[in-house]
Amino acid sequence: MIARQRIKTAVVAGALGLAVTGGGLAAASTAQAATAQTKISCSAAKIRKSPSKSATVLGIGYRGDKVAYDRMVTHERNWWTHGTVTRRSDGKKVRGYVIYQCANPYGRWPAPRPF
Repeated sequence: MIARQRIKTAVVAGALGLAVTGGGLAAASTAQAATAQTKISCSAAKIRKSPSKSATVLGIGYRGDKVAYDRMVTHERNWWTHGTVTRRSDGKKVRGYVIYQCANPYGRWPAPRPF
């Protein structure tokens, strides 16, 4: 009887240890997403103030410009990447929303749907 209880305790302790380790890995991957980078894949992409096709345009990013993104959001049935675009032409940094198809973090086309 005592041996059976010790086995149960060991199994529970192992499961809790695994859960804590998994939580640490999830936190680490979230921290990496805050500093993740990709490039503009369209010939030109408008950088907008909010995730909407009718929002104010803050600037334009061109193919190959770097995007340091911190999150992806959905609005009006479209996915948007939010981050800072660094333009190669003049080095200017513009922070805003870019349509997901033009700034997909996976770096390939077609862009896989997030989540």
